[in-house]
Amino acid sequence: MAVLCALASAFMYAMASVLQQRVAAVQPPDQSMRIGLLTRLLRSPAWMLGLVCDVAGYVFQFVALGHGPIVLVQPLLVCGLLFALPIGAAWAGRRLHPSDWLASVAVCAGLAVFLTVARPSSGRNDARPFVWVLMLASTAAAALILVVSSRGRGQRTRAIMLSGAAGIVYGAAAALTKTSSHLLDRGLLRAAAHWQPYMLLIAGVAGMVIAQSAFQSGSLDVSLPTMSVTDPVVSIAIGALAFRESLAASSSAIALEVISVAAMSVGVFVLARSKALSAIQTPPPRPN
Repeated sequence: MAVLCALASAFMYAMASVLQQRVAAVQPPDQSMRIGLLTRLLRSPAWMLGLVCDVAGYVFQFVALGHGPIVLVQPLLVCGLLFALPIGAAWAGRRLHPSDWLASVAVCAGLAVFLTVARPSSGRNDARPFVWVLMLASTAAAALILVVSSRGRGQRTRAIMLSGAAGIVYGAAAALTKTSSHLLDRGLLRAAAHWQPYMLLIAGVAGMVIAQSAFQSGSLDVSLPTMSVTDPVVSIAIGALAFRESLAASSSAIALEVISVAAMSVGVFVLARSKALSAIQTPPPRPN
């Protein structure tokens, strides 16, 4: 259940990213990192369709995190780029280049090796209060540093930094989602009596603003791979440290885990530069 829902989530998130980046890219630069950016984007039917895909992706992710550990679900979201690639090829009437297939194999093989070797197992459904404070404070600080540091940078550098910040926020949101999912299993009133669902809402809005600002600052081949890699890396760290979700920890297992994550990361960045993906990045005319 967790694996299937995670893959469905990855597909919906891929569709959302493709649709939303095309619209966000033509918004005025002075709207970056403002709630006003979202209000402008809400006027676009294409962006709204992307938002529907986002909501659907989150529902699948919510279910997946309710049935599986963070260190299993979040790495599977990297598959979103694999889904975006054939969509881009079909949209543009292009054939996939051999390098695209090679990069796809690297991502799939890296993911398969990681999940096989790491053997992620479920831990706690919640973290201790001190751990929550430490985790949320550190992720918020890291994201804030990237956002502040992105000011005055070139478009490409700004897109990378904002995408990294969005990935960090989404990684923390995954932890809040996991706990909120289990609280909801006990009843809506029980969930409403805890702070995690409300913090999840704040993190979701913040992540959306940062992600759309990243899409606005650069093309999808810059923002999507950075976000796709940062999110699972942060999530794995949070799952292992805050929720005690265990990974195989022998020296050989750790070495293979590092190599597999590196292979996934390289494959993601190669795929992001595919002509099939770049063909669907041409935005519509800038609105008046």
